[in-house]
Amino acid sequence: MYKLVLGAFVSLLLVLPPASAARHDGRAKVSKTKKAHAGKARFKQRDPALRVTAGSHKQLIRRTIIVNGKRKTVYQRVLITRPVVEAAPRMSVGDRAGLNLTRDPLDLASSVALVLDQNNAEVLFEKNAGVALPIASITKLMTGLIVVEAKQDMNEILTVTDDDVDHEKFSSSRLRVGSQMTRANLLHIALMSSENRAAAALGRNYPGGVAGFVTAMNAKAHELGMTGTHYVDSSGLSSQNVASARDLAKLAMEAYHEPLLRQYSTDPKSDVDAGGRMMSYHNTNHLVASSDWDIGLQKTGFINEAGRCLVMQAMIQGRAVIMVFLDSKGKQSRIADAGRVRRWLEALKPAGLGAAPVLERPGVAQGG
Repeated sequence: MYKLVLGAFVSLLLVLPPASAARHDGRAKVSKTKKAHAGKARFKQRDPALRVTAGSHKQLIRRTIIVNGKRKTVYQRVLITRPVVEAAPRMSVGDRAGLNLTRDPLDLASSVALVLDQNNAEVLFEKNAGVALPIASITKLMTGLIVVEAKQDMNEILTVTDDDVDHEKFSSSRLRVGSQMTRANLLHIALMSSENRAAAALGRNYPGGVAGFVTAMNAKAHELGMTGTHYVDSSGLSSQNVASARDLAKLAMEAYHEPLLRQYSTDPKSDVDAGGRMMSYHNTNHLVASSDWDIGLQKTGFINEAGRCLVMQAMIQGRAVIMVFLDSKGKQSRIADAGRVRRWLEALKPAGLGAAPVLERPGVAQGG
């Protein structure tokens, strides 16, 4: 009897694992062993907050579990990953110049701002207005001016080609290669929806091609006294398209004299024929559809180097004003800045209420 009890006790000791190696996990006891490959880190539960990256890899680990009193070896493949370090926001040219550190009484989000009385060119507000910066799709305002002044046939059908595809920023476009559209419709969606391929096609179909068009753009800038301005393309995708806020105010006042530019840039939306395929486009500036605003001309722009940009003519408290905002931070910040300027102007209560914008071209001051 004694031998029988002793044998049972010894058998029980052989079945049970060492207490130091076991841990309870529900009804089963689980123990970990070293990994198959020496020098590898021990298995650890992956933090759910960590994101999987391209450098992640899977690793095979061996685990020993005990089920119903018996040891069982299982192999499990786990994903080993590293935390993702988010890249810092890309700095604009204005940021690198320290313009974002400039404070102003209106607490604008734009590093550069200028507000002019359109009738007499009186400066009502300015902030870093003489610094030339990338202007992104504000460029298309000059593109439109060159097209209408050239008096090209607006009903001529133009074809979008691979030459119009953005190979610099690789921006997307709804205009397919091979699409056919009138020059008028291309100008319309270039100004209203900032369609890059449309702007490229307009420049390519100018006498002398793209080179001739860019030459005409820079010649017009010189004529207007835009001394800090330089253009290299018709779309504004290149960061080498630069201008100051003072220069852009001169451009806006000149462009305002062209009824087609006023109409196309302020249409809230439009359906255009792209060679038998109707396409709906909307304005990149939602303020044009607001009954609270009376906007006569506008153009938005954005590339990383330029930040968010806006040039706009509007009637505020009976006064025609030109507003320019460059290098604004945040998708809606340029629109919010326009609202801040508007509230500030409304509080001024100018004496000349009801004055209409002067359509005669005033003399352009030199020197930017």
